[in-house]
Amino acid sequence: MKQKYQGSTRVKRAHLQALQKEFEMLHMKAGDFVNEYFARTLSIANKMNLNGENKEDVEVVEKILRSMTAKFDYIVCSIEESKDTTILTIDELQSSLLVHEQRMSSHFEEEYALKITHG
Repeated sequence: MKQKYQGSTRVKRAHLQALQKEFEMLHMKAGDFVNEYFARTLSIANKMNLNGENKEDVEVVEKILRSMTAKFDYIVCSIEESKDTTILTIDELQSSLLVHEQRMSSHFEEEYALKITHG
């Protein structure tokens, strides 16, 4: 019985280490939408929580801010300078980044429409 418990503990620890590595290596990919990246990040964080390592909101928020693509650099800087990231919720961060993403998308669509009409 003791060996079985130690074996399952070892397996659980190995699984948790794999999740930790996945969380550390995670970065937003070019072409990813904010919601997709948040879903991937939160999925890993939730799996870690289920395996005994509680990821606090601040850890997830800071991870996301560190790992966004370059097109989000100025909004990330703005968030870091204007808000206390230790109390910023994941939902608040996601909302801020979604607004930025929508603005970028509408500017891109306007530029594209102008290029088409002015050939």
